[in-house]
Amino acid sequence: MGFEIHRFTGDVDAELLCPICSEVLEEPLQAPACEHAFCSACIHEWISRQPTCPVDRQSLTQLRPVPRILRNLLSRLSITCENSIYGCQAILKLDALSSHLAECQHNPKKPVPCDQGCGMVIPMDELQGHNCVRELRALIDSQQQKIQDFQQEIGDQRSQINELKRELYMMQNIMRAMRGSSPTMRAMADEMERNEVIRWSNSLVRARVTRWGSMISTPDALLQAMIKRSLADSGCPPHIVEDLMEKCHERSWPPGLSSLETRQNNRRQYEGYVCKRIPGKQAVVVLQCDNPHITLDMMAQPGLVMIFAHGIE
Repeated sequence: MGFEIHRFTGDVDAELLCPICSEVLEEPLQAPACEHAFCSACIHEWISRQPTCPVDRQSLTQLRPVPRILRNLLSRLSITCENSIYGCQAILKLDALSSHLAECQHNPKKPVPCDQGCGMVIPMDELQGHNCVRELRALIDSQQQKIQDFQQEIGDQRSQINELKRELYMMQNIMRAMRGSSPTMRAMADEMERNEVIRWSNSLVRARVTRWGSMISTPDALLQAMIKRSLADSGCPPHIVEDLMEKCHERSWPPGLSSLETRQNNRRQYEGYVCKRIPGKQAVVVLQCDNPHITLDMMAQPGLVMIFAHGIE
């Protein structure tokens, strides 16, 4: 709908009136062929029922903005504020109307803060009947419902993720079972496992060892069991968990780490390890895929687990 014509001061040219609502054009659009102009809301409602021009019945499937000269003529019209019935006496140019309405002190829908203590922002005409306790309870109920909806959505997504993980795990098992059937299948299975390890490594936080001297090179069974559980909880690919745990003790470490003496001699080299922290533990995993720069006598396949008394950042 357009602007009511009685709100304008002076005469309004007929070319500035909408043929549908007979009011002054609001957000005008033009028919490309016949160039008739209409209010945006009016013409969209019209063509939703019949795709023809309301004036000459020509086919109308597209609309375009009106020429600048028409927009300029409209912007120069003087109009009274729509809040005049509430006491506003402003008369302003049409192109300044929207900014005036946002600040008009007589606008009954102007957002204002509640001065009774709740701090909510509400329309001015609702301020008198505003009840802080009731509105805050309604807000809390609304937020709690949103939280419940989010929790339900998160639960659904977790179920989908778990189902995808299950399907992926089944596919991986099938690939491993078929590994011996052909060189191609063996290569595909190997590549799949390498990618799985890389994805897991990328999910871990890089760690810095500040106290290499606190390394526990001979962890007992209980400590090993705790680290193994943390590895599994972090998403470590099942096919390397046992291999990594086998290499958490110096008896299974490569030659360059096999004794306290060799570790002391090779301190500079293992300080160059790219370490990833095992979540929640004073322990790191040193994966071969992260350390191609490390020599073979300092690295094992698929990697090493190093446990510390303290000193992991």
